[in-house]
This record gives sequence, structure tokens and C-alpha cells, in this order.
Amino acid sequence: MIVEKSRTSTRHYQHLKEILGKEYIKSKIESPFDFISLAAQGIDANIILNFRKHFEIPRSFAAELLNVSEPTIYRWVKSRKKLERNFSIQLFELADLFLFGTEVFEGKEAFFKWLYLPNHALGGLEPREVLEVPGGVSKVRDLLGRIEYGVYS
Repeated sequence: MIVEKSRTSTRHYQHLKEILGKEYIKSKIESPFDFISLAAQGIDANIILNFRKHFEIPRSFAAELLNVSEPTIYRWVKSRKKLERNFSIQLFELADLFLFGTEVFEGKEAFFKWLYLPNHALGGLEPREVLEVPGGVSKVRDLLGRIEYGVYS
């Protein structure tokens, strides 16, 4: 069981690296703790584009998730800015969460539909509303984990 979970986890993080762009992420990702060391190296803002393209989300939603304006994202990408550590970590966590959500719901469409539905376990808030607040990503991840294991959520 542990070996299978490890293999699944390895595939998950390989896929995450492919989504964000292997050309921007040179190191191996084996756990969420690697997000911290990768972010400290400085990540090219173009991973925002890769994130948006893969998950088919508009710039406005990406800006909302990162708590910045749309023009700021545009400037970062255009200038190929190295993202500040906290923005990089936040983007890694969001991409990781979205990938996990599409795995749990077996597709992007079902996951994004769920993201916009009020959820009793979140006090009636939509999961997307919780993502931009401190600790929100982990709350939504926990909820997805409960759904994955068939616990009523």
C-alpha cells in the first residue's frame, strides 16, 4: 500500500511539473515541502500562463487567486519577472490543489463545477471563495481528501 501511494504521489508531482513547465522548474518535486525551496530560487512568472492554460482559467480568476490585479499578472509575464517566494508557493499550492481536484473528480469540468457550488462543510461558501484566504487551500484540500475517501462532505 505504501509503495503504491508513493508511486501515485511521484506521478502526481511529475504531472504538476509538466503542467507548470519543466523549463521553469529544474529541480525534482517529491512533496509540497519542495515548493518552498523551489520558490526561494525564484520562479519565472510564465508558470502563471502554463497554470492558466492547463486548467483553462481566465486571467481574472488567476489574479483573484493570487490577490493581485490582472495588469500585474500581465506585467509579470511580459517582463519574465521572477515571482516573489510567497506568490510562487501560492501558485504551486493552487496548481497542486487543482490537479488533485481533477484527479478526485476525474476531470476538470466536474472539479470546476464543484468549485463554484456552495458547500455545507465550508459554512455555505463556495470552495473557490475559500482559496484566496490564509489557510483556504488546505481547507479545500482536506475537503477533497474526504470526498476522495467517500466521507460525506
